[in-house]
Amino acid sequence: MTTDARHPGRRERNKQEKRERITSAAAELFAEHGIDEVTTQQIAERADVGTGTLFLYAKTKGELLLLVQNTHYAIALQKGIDAASSVALTLDAVMALLYPIIECNRVQVDNGRTYLREMVFGNAADAHHAEALGIVADTETAITAILRRDTGTGEERAATRARIVSAIMFLTMAADPHVESTVDEIAADVREQIAALLDA
Repeated sequence: MTTDARHPGRRERNKQEKRERITSAAAELFAEHGIDEVTTQQIAERADVGTGTLFLYAKTKGELLLLVQNTHYAIALQKGIDAASSVALTLDAVMALLYPIIECNRVQVDNGRTYLREMVFGNAADAHHAEALGIVADTETAITAILRRDTGTGEERAATRARIVSAIMFLTMAADPHVESTVDEIAADVREQIAALLDA
């Protein structure tokens, strides 16, 4: 007897429900205290699961942060794509796309910076790390589409510039001089750098 994919069985529903509880518990604790001040035991207790169960979903706090932040990042990216769709000028459209991502990253500064570090240096075999890189790729695809609106920009050049734009945003958000910066200050810095790139 097989289970209809549209109606998962009890075991699959239990797994999904535990994942949601773990994600929610980690999100709450990270937001309240920052990743460095939270233990996996605290997350397990709030999620009402054993630590062994917790480690089935994420082996480290870094992976838990990826699990949490990937969801927020994906929502922010979609918000940016929607906002950029009605903006005519290329630079303004790129910034409309990036602004919600910058905003998302700064909700809790230490968490945002740790997320960027995990994304770059995390274990490539981890599913949450792979998901984060997939969202980055989706971001670059969306930037490429905006840059392609200028009919003089070819696909390859637009894709290369999109990777540079992505690097500008991530490095600016992660940089020590911006630890105390507001979202608008970071966005202004990113905008200035992208403007120089697009003028080149």
